[in-house]
Amino acid sequence: MSNLRISQVIEGSIADEAGIKPGDILLSINGHEIADIFDYRFHTANEEILLGVEKPDGEILRVEIEKDEWEDVGLAFEKPLLDEEKSCRNKCIFCFIDQLPKGMRESLYYKDDDARLSFLFGNYITMTNMSYKDLERIVKYRMSPVNISVHTTNPRLRIQMLNNKYAGDILGKMKYLADNGITLNAQIVLCRGINDGLELDRTLRDLSELTYGHHSVSVVPVGLTRFREGLSELKPYDGKSAKEVISQVEKWQRFFVEKDGGRIVYLSDEWYLMSGGNVPCYEHYEDFPQIENGVGMVASLIREFSESIAGEKKRTINKTVSIACGTLIHNVIENLAKKAEEYFPGLKVFVHPVRNNFFGETVTVTGLLTGKDIMEQLKGKNLGEKLLLSETLFRAGTEIFLDDVELRELSMELGVKAVKVKCKGDEFLRALTGY
Repeated sequence: MSNLRISQVIEGSIADEAGIKPGDILLSINGHEIADIFDYRFHTANEEILLGVEKPDGEILRVEIEKDEWEDVGLAFEKPLLDEEKSCRNKCIFCFIDQLPKGMRESLYYKDDDARLSFLFGNYITMTNMSYKDLERIVKYRMSPVNISVHTTNPRLRIQMLNNKYAGDILGKMKYLADNGITLNAQIVLCRGINDGLELDRTLRDLSELTYGHHSVSVVPVGLTRFREGLSELKPYDGKSAKEVISQVEKWQRFFVEKDGGRIVYLSDEWYLMSGGNVPCYEHYEDFPQIENGVGMVASLIREFSESIAGEKKRTINKTVSIACGTLIHNVIENLAKKAEEYFPGLKVFVHPVRNNFFGETVTVTGLLTGKDIMEQLKGKNLGEKLLLSETLFRAGTEIFLDDVELRELSMELGVKAVKVKCKGDEFLRALTGY
């Protein structure tokens, strides 16, 4: 029952008014024992609920609550799932965690594969550790959408790619969920020469038969670090091969538009940036179903920035600002910086692309840069009055880089005020101009 120990009671909530306190233990809801967050969400959805609560001194309370259906009670627990997380049993040939060097903080090495985290936080799961009884619970509790790491629908190839003999029945599990009204978001990590080409066509063809249950499918390139000793040999995509993938997926997008009225399948931003071509327009991404997966983030940033700058009055801003970013998105940020300089006379913006020496130069995205690489490559450069850094560089809710360097350390080392900036166009403009 320690998993059901209440860690927080939201001030002014129903639970707060009922006298429930942090440290109390939830025993039951309407006489039902609570195994995990699925049970909790389902049984607290009722308008009338009876909570069994144990106080720290052992006293047992029965707390009657009347509320609106689905209204939150106001409780938070020590474990978000109210249960142990399910870890990943796979040994995927492309797993990024397996490509981390030793000596990093322990939390970076943990692999989750839990459907409950998929529902709560948008995590992607392989479903290799799920039985049909687990799927029945998802349907029963209407935990939708479910985000699924598909990669391929070829049973034999999926077993090979995930190194798990239980990985081959992905289509059957997805069909069961879709047939029962659960929305599915799918992800395909593309490995060159393995699950692309004809295999990608097969996967998208199979998934096209489930579009009544699909909200979206994303295609992202495999990320490869220099720490791959003893792992499967994989070849990174380049400009030419990225163009081939774009052309192939665009054909499928046209197919889905005609069949379902929407593109359904989307490419992550890396493909367009690698190819040297233009990122699609904002409207291409429709309702941006997988923006947190790097799908449409650049188009959204450009649109938000353009709208924000159009709403500003032209004025002189005498200041110098610098930006550090990954090499992949450098040209995009450079173009936005030039727009700001043209619109605000006196503003000077230096955009510094930073090579990823830590993970290797094949890793080009901003979010995987380390504090040390930024410090070493920007040392002695003109950084102006402040250095802007994307929030994707930091551990969630902190100002700590992947290598545990803190933002204040970087500021002191470089002798400039370093600022964490949200990945929003209006926030970026505000940080540039100081307003």
